Amino acid sequence: MNNISNMNNAKAAGMPPPPRKIAAAGLPPPPTGATKKNAVKFGKIAPAAGHRLVIYGSGGIGKTTLCAALPGPVAFFDLDGSLPVLGARLAEQGLADNVVPVDGVTDWPSLLSALDGDGWDAVRTIVIDTATRAEALAVKHTLATKPTDKGQYVTSIEGYGFGKGYVLVAETFAALLARLDRHARQGRNVALVCHECTATVPNPEGEDWLRYEPRLQNPPSGKASIRLQVKEWCDHLLFVGYDVDVKNGVAKGGGTKTMYTAERPHCMAKSRTTTESFPLDGSFEWASIIK
Repeated sequence: MNNISNMNNAKAAGMPPPPRKIAAAGLPPPPTGATKKNAVKFGKIAPAAGHRLVIYGSGGIGKTTLCAALPGPVAFFDLDGSLPVLGARLAEQGLADNVVPVDGVTDWPSLLSALDGDGWDAVRTIVIDTATRAEALAVKHTLATKPTDKGQYVTSIEGYGFGKGYVLVAETFAALLARLDRHARQGRNVALVCHECTATVPNPEGEDWLRYEPRLQNPPSGKASIRLQVKEWCDHLLFVGYDVDVKNGVAKGGGTKTMYTAERPHCMAKSRTTTESFPLDGSFEWASIIK
């Protein structure tokens, strides 16, 4: 009754009523202070670990030899069987002792198992030669292990239905990139060698054009594109091409080659450390890119 009388007296005097007792109103007690949150932590920019490289170009242009000159020892997954053919050339250039082939890799599970294994401590660079061949192993593994929605196994990725097979292959291939990421965090360089292809580049401001790109899965829809996935993943996307001079529709070249590290109308490329193009005349050193 006292609380009711006090409220009535205050109302009659034109004053705000006294505060009600919270406990009597059945409400929780007011907070005694702001809830403490975990404080944000700041650090310093860490030094670069391993670099992630993608090197592509036409067959026989020297991609494998370039990778053999990366900081070594260089562990090679020689999926295309290039090393036995190039052995004499690598020896002439003093690179044979820099290369360590990885044995026993014949399919997708053995490729991932080798990357998951022990014994990598002394290795400074890992090369997958080629990622185009590795993608073929990923396709074969997907077909052998992934049934359709109806529980059936098919013989081509188109058998999964519209676009579904490309998604499954992209998910399979992502497991390789995840393992290479782990090696890069441990301080090793990782490199994917790719063959080339030509692709039409949409141009919102005018006519489309053709350019060189890595030969990896790239459906017309743009979804589940391993090519774009790899481009976003790597630190350096490097195109190696022959120098060509075109006049009046006639192309001439003297066999010289250039490595491109930045986007050009004729090639997809990028680098986090440089935009310079490097003539491959014997003077190129990887220290120009891997800094």
